Amino acid sequence: MRGNDKPTPRSGHGAGRPPEDHDGRGTHKLWLWRWRSNPLRRRDDVVESWIVLGVWTVIAVGGPLVGAVSAHSADDAFARQRAERHTVQAVLTQSTVSGIRGGWEGSRVRATVRWTTDGTTRTGQTLVDGGHTVGAKVTVWVNDQEELVTRPPSTTEASVQAGALGALAATAFAGPVYAAGRALRWRLDRRRIDEWGREWDRLGPQWGREKR
Repeated sequence: MRGNDKPTPRSGHGAGRPPEDHDGRGTHKLWLWRWRSNPLRRRDDVVESWIVLGVWTVIAVGGPLVGAVSAHSADDAFARQRAERHTVQAVLTQSTVSGIRGGWEGSRVRATVRWTTDGTTRTGQTLVDGGHTVGAKVTVWVNDQEELVTRPPSTTEASVQAGALGALAATAFAGPVYAAGRALRWRLDRRRIDEWGREWDRLGPQWGREKR
């Protein structure tokens, strides 16, 4: 390399850092060197190590906590639905057999039903099994206000749905935290590259004269 040539710094998270060993433990050593006192370690390297540690600590602790709280809240909501909703016998006021309506045996279609509660006759639309004619008796779900509602999930279904919602909440929590950590590390990388360039501009010419 000629004295006036300026090497191109490597970009990414390896800029200005020791190269990885090729003995299968390079990545492990690359991360550990930030915690040891050595002449190559800079203040930004220490900051980055704390950022990485902080991000993964928040994800490891906060993710499961958010997921557990969300799953518990969802399970409580499903339990309230099971407690507040009950079935009543209703009568179809329109057929669910017609092909135009898309009704066939075993399917679920929206239809108008009529039921009586405390001597009061009520009507409304809800999902019922297809393949029935007018006057057929069907079972529908209502809440404490005698309003038509959907069937609440069973205990098993509620557990599965609550677990899925908890996992989704944990992932939604971890995503922004990880992204914020990556953004901070990118800023540190850019600053390290800029510092490396300024140091080379200052020391490079002197090094070139010494080589000549």
